[in-house]
Order: sequence, then structure tokens, then C-alpha cells
Amino acid sequence: MKKSVTVGLIQMHCSASREDNLKRALKKIEEAAAKGANIVCLPELFESTYFCQKKDDKAAFLTAEAIPGATTKTLSEVARRLKIVLVGGSIFEKAPHSRGTALPCPYYNTSPVFGPDGALLGTYRKTHIPEDPLYHEQHYFAPGDTGVKVFETPFGKIAVLICFDQWFPEAARIAALQGAEIIVYPTAIANFIEEETPEGNVQDAWEAVQRGHAIANNVFVAAVNRVGTEGNLKFFGGSFVSDAFGNTLAHAGHDEEILLAECNLSMIPEVREGWGFFRNRRPECYGKIAENFQ
Repeated sequence: MKKSVTVGLIQMHCSASREDNLKRALKKIEEAAAKGANIVCLPELFESTYFCQKKDDKAAFLTAEAIPGATTKTLSEVARRLKIVLVGGSIFEKAPHSRGTALPCPYYNTSPVFGPDGALLGTYRKTHIPEDPLYHEQHYFAPGDTGVKVFETPFGKIAVLICFDQWFPEAARIAALQGAEIIVYPTAIANFIEEETPEGNVQDAWEAVQRGHAIANNVFVAAVNRVGTEGNLKFFGGSFVSDAFGNTLAHAGHDEEILLAECNLSMIPEVREGWGFFRNRRPECYGKIAENFQ
């Protein structure tokens, strides 16, 4: 039996105004739902410009918020009203103090997921935190402590991984082993304006590695990026959805866009049976993957 859902990706530019970003995001979510999207996803850190280009943007910490909080309340309401599953991109989360300790509040890069009744199904905190030129996230976010999570929804089993997580095959494999049918990647990835990446085309590599996760794990992959020039970064967009064998179902350009893709989830068991990637695994041989490597 065909089991199809429509995924809507909100490819948008982000300004310095939190109110403006949230207002425009809500409008685009409504447009995606009106066009038939069952699952809608926003980009990473959609409420602000990408402040991690600097190591010491103290003002950015003033924008961090609790979950649940004002933003998640707003996102919950729109998910309930439109009866959609909503992946709220990611939010700069200020977590509660650790009880019984003098530790400061930890901060995380966190994705909230809402069901069509508006319920907060849970959150995922970004596992892998980059520290690279213009991506100084280790100065802002602690490594996530939620582990890879799969959210049961009326429109399928969804895992959310955030941006830098997309380069790690381990995270995608864990999501698939836990039953994920769709892996959603809210992202903020760009080209440097003042220099070229010597390794080659960043967008090509970004797409290739995620399509590889789709193929190796026989899951659908939906990657949503922002667009626009911010400081020394030019966000290239290029949001896309691939099926459970890496075929691209829909691909966005370099401007704002609402990208829709119909995903036939019944394809997953058929492909897994045909290619046997899971039944031919040799977990007893994979111990090295969990060892530290220097």
C-alpha cells in the first residue's frame, strides 16, 4: 500500500530582527500547508542572522531562550491550527541550571518538533558542534545530550539532525536503526565570500554526503538551508529532498523558496529488501567505530 506524505522545506533569508524572522517564517509555514505539506521544516537558527561567525558575540546570548518558551508556544499554535508536523528549525536554547551544582546554564542548538495537535513531541540538541573559520559554534553551544531521537508522527517516523551532524554517517545510521523513515536536516551552510574552499565545491559535497546517507540507510532525507549574504558568508540555499535510494525528488535554487516533495514511504522496505544493507550488517566487526581516533 502506498504511504505518501508531502514534505515542505522553508528556504528563507534571516535578518537581525527576531520578530521579523518569526513573522515571515509563520507566513511561509502557512503557505506550505496550503500547498499540501504534511511535514514542514524551518532552517537552523532561523530567528537570527548566523552570529557564530564571531567568537565573542555576547549579545547573542541575550537572545537564547528556554524550551518551552515564547517561540515554541508560537510554533505549537501554528502546527495545531494547520494540523501539520512542524520541525522548528533550531533555536538557541538556554537550558535550566543543573540542580545541586554551581554550573552555569548550558546553551544548546536545539530543534523542537511538534505534532499536528500542537503538542511538543520532543527536542533534539545538536550532537556535533563545529569550530571552524566563520563557524565558531563551540563558543556558543554545548554538545547535545539528547542522543539521536526518532519522533513518531501521524505522517511517519522522523529523525532530526542539525547542520554539522550531516557530515557524520554514524548519526544517520543510528537514526535509521531506530526506525526513522525521514531524516530532516535544518541547516545554515554557506560559501565564504572572500576566499574559495580549496577542497572543492561545498554545495556539491554537502548534497553528496546526505544523498549517501539516504542510499546507505534507505531513508528519505530532507535538507533545508537558508539564503542570503550575512557578513563573510553567502548562504547558497539548495534545499532538497531525496528518496530512499538517493534520487533527488525536489531541489531549490539560491533564493527564498517553499520546496515541496511527495515522499512514498512504502518504498523503504522494498529497497531494504532488495539491497539487503541492513540484513547483511556485521555489528560484531564495528567496534573500532566507537573508539577515539587521534
